[in-house]
Amino acid sequence: MIDFLQGKLVSKSPGSVTVQVGGIGLRVRVPLSTYEALPGVGRQAVLLTHLHVREDELSLYGFATELERDLFKMLLGVSKIGPVVAMGVLSSCLPAQFKRYILDEDVDALRTMVKGIGTKTARRLIVELQGAMKHLAVEPLAAPAGQAARDAVQALVALGESRVAAERSVQAALEKLGPDADRQKLMEEALSQ
Repeated sequence: MIDFLQGKLVSKSPGSVTVQVGGIGLRVRVPLSTYEALPGVGRQAVLLTHLHVREDELSLYGFATELERDLFKMLLGVSKIGPVVAMGVLSSCLPAQFKRYILDEDVDALRTMVKGIGTKTARRLIVELQGAMKHLAVEPLAAPAGQAARDAVQALVALGESRVAAERSVQAALEKLGPDADRQKLMEEALSQ
C-alpha cells in the first residue's frame, strides 16, 4: 500500500493532481477540499493516499488530512458506494457536516449534497454509517446557524457553488455582518468575496 506521496506538484486541477516523485509523475484523484489545501504548481506537496484496486485499473486517491482519508475508506465500505461517489461526498461537504447529516438522519441534505445520491442511497448511508460516525473524531462544526444562513447557503448551491464553498462564504459573511443579517445581505457579502 502507498501511504503517502511527497514531491513536486506538476499539475493541479479540481479532481486530480500530478505529483512528481523520484522522476515519476503520479496522477492522484483528490476531493475539492484537498485541491484547495494544496500549494501552487511547482511547490512541494504531501498527500495521504489510498490505492483502489479493480480488475482493470489501479487508481490513487489523495487527501490533505487523515480524517478525509478515513471518511473515504468508510464510504467505500458502504454497499454500492464506489470511489466516485465517495469523492463526491468529500468534495461536497466537510467531514463534520457529513457526520451531522448521518447522525441527524437528514436524507434530504444527503440527497441534495452529492449528484448521483438518491433517497435509497442516502438511507443506506445513514443505516450503514451511523454507528461508525458516532466514533469519528471531527472538529465541532462552525457552520452557519440560523434560517437566514441556511437559506443563503442553499441559494449559493443553487447558483452552482459547491456546498463547502457556499458554507465557507456564508460563514465569512456572518462573521463580518453579524448573526442577525438577513439572507439577502449574507448572499451579497458571500458573492462579493
